[in-house]
Amino acid sequence: MEARLLLQQVLGVNRAWLIAHANDALQTNRDAEFQALLTRRLAGEPIAYLIQQREFYGLNLRVSPATLIPRPDSETLVDAALEKIPHPIAKPITVLDLGTGSGAIALAIAHNRPQASVLAVDASDAALTVAQDNASQLTLSNVQFALSDWYANLAEQRFDVIVSNPPYIAQNDPHLSQGDLRFEPLSALAAGLDGLDDIRQITEQGLIHLKPQGWLMLEHGYDQGAAVRELMAQAGLVEIATRQDLGGNDRVTLGKNPLIVSQHWA
Repeated sequence: MEARLLLQQVLGVNRAWLIAHANDALQTNRDAEFQALLTRRLAGEPIAYLIQQREFYGLNLRVSPATLIPRPDSETLVDAALEKIPHPIAKPITVLDLGTGSGAIALAIAHNRPQASVLAVDASDAALTVAQDNASQLTLSNVQFALSDWYANLAEQRFDVIVSNPPYIAQNDPHLSQGDLRFEPLSALAAGLDGLDDIRQITEQGLIHLKPQGWLMLEHGYDQGAAVRELMAQAGLVEIATRQDLGGNDRVTLGKNPLIVSQHWA
């Protein structure tokens, strides 16, 4: 299957065309391109980087080595966000995606809640370029992009929903030198000795950027649910809960700003 995907990439055709032309001879230059991709795949390079795309939440997204490869586990975060965003929307809803990477989470939310206003930020110019290209390809006009290291460039902006799939792997975790992770940006994977450095920062500043009754939602490792719940409680969030992914592992923890909407926020 992967060899077929690589050949489709080289020829710029779909699977049906490949089947219909199965007996065609491959031009020498095309064969050289194909063999080069095969060699890279056999060396372990992720298929998503080789074909420069990955499906996520029903959307076909471009990916590059500047971004993480979107994974099915992250769809749990999109599900949680969509549950908290009414459809249809009765009043303006603002959503912030911290560390958007390829834009997968922000774009999935924007696609499924077209009346919501989504802001996707990342500290990487290269990642933002990929995310913006994906938004353009999907013709999504309700998502904007900004360069920011977490909340750094957002001043006092507040949002109804904040989502993030931040780095959450411990910096000495052996998995970082195995499989696809070897080729993905380390800055988007590892966060300190226990993997929680970025989650701490996002959580500690969460109330500053949440509207009253707004929700903060974070993806994390399978064994970090209890720690993230504690961090959210320390930050003053309430109604804290953890959602499981399709494998039954703790994957997303969310908490709410307890402040009640006042006349100032109406």
